[in-house]
Amino acid sequence: MSAGERAKAKAEQIVGKTVRTAAHAVHKETLAAKGAALEARGKMRGAKEQTKGSIKR
Repeated sequence: MSAGERAKAKAEQIVGKTVRTAAHAVHKETLAAKGAALEARGKMRGAKEQTKGSIKR
């Protein structure tokens, strides 16, 4: 698993969660949905990289 891709996945998860939480606090549901989507994309990127890493071994 590439360290750069792993870092990018974790960053997307953290940013997505932060955006989602902040948007909920100010009642911006559209922005909260975008934050949730970003968080999900980060989780999927991490899963993809983990799968690639386990196949290479």
